Amino acid sequence: MIKILANDGIHADGKLLLEDAGYELHTEKIPQDELPSKLNEYDVIIVRSATKVRKDLIDQAPNLKIIARAGVGLDNIDVEYAQEKGIKVINTPAASSLSVAELVFAHIFSIARFLNNSHREMPVKGNTDFKKLKKAYSGGFELKGKTLGIVGLGRIGREAARIGLAMGMKVLAADPMVDEVDIEVKLFDTYGVTASAKIDTVSMKDLLKGSDIITLHVPGGQGALIGKEELDQMKDGIVLVNAARGGVIDETVLLEGLESGKILAAGLDVFEGEPTPKQELLEHPRISVSPHIGASTNEAQANIGRELADKIIEFFQ
Repeated sequence: MIKILANDGIHADGKLLLEDAGYELHTEKIPQDELPSKLNEYDVIIVRSATKVRKDLIDQAPNLKIIARAGVGLDNIDVEYAQEKGIKVINTPAASSLSVAELVFAHIFSIARFLNNSHREMPVKGNTDFKKLKKAYSGGFELKGKTLGIVGLGRIGREAARIGLAMGMKVLAADPMVDEVDIEVKLFDTYGVTASAKIDTVSMKDLLKGSDIITLHVPGGQGALIGKEELDQMKDGIVLVNAARGGVIDETVLLEGLESGKILAAGLDVFEGEPTPKQELLEHPRISVSPHIGASTNEAQANIGRELADKIIEFFQ
């Protein structure tokens, strides 16, 4: 019987599909330091971002046939080494795209209307300094007419573009692998109306110079894409959002840019030091923060569970 370890959990929809297919599924988490002695009992391991599947662990599990990532990024898996060993590596690039893109805009709205600050201060000062808070947070901005720069025009980047276009924003996109894309914006199905727009990608330099808000949708593990050199090319008062991977933005440069005023604000769902981000980032009044929840909606997790189950079942059939 095929044995599967869902070490970081799996949605009930995926669990049901795998069990109905006759597979033995274990969802009790095995600590990272115990995996070398236990992983070889399984044919498949399903992970999110918490469990690391590195070369040394792969060497301890010659029976392993699939490493499945419940999400997009594969930086917690030594993919090439696994493939060299004949192990199939799968992920779910399409399942959570909309959820991540919506979180990006949640951070943008929070920044645009000072909601991150209001949520912190209203419970403490709302009864005593209401008028002062009202004055402090009355200088927000609308998104319509602003230029949204999207770095990485994959599935999530395209969802972000779709939302930006629907908001009346101009969209710039940079991606060395993409020349152009057609983005279709659908109104709710009841209305049966769609609109489409062609987005031609631009150079990274042009995107940095021309954007009011920049959101990053690129893989991690390749160093900082946004450092001091890139920041110097941006408009004063730029807004940065990172819901991709920690380290894509140099966090020291980010803090310096906020201090100087070059960066108006930032939205961060991911951090270099997860699960212990820098306290300066968490406490900064001009950073909207969330604990790496981009794909953590009920809909996305159900989609991920079903997609993983389908791919695993197809492999063994």
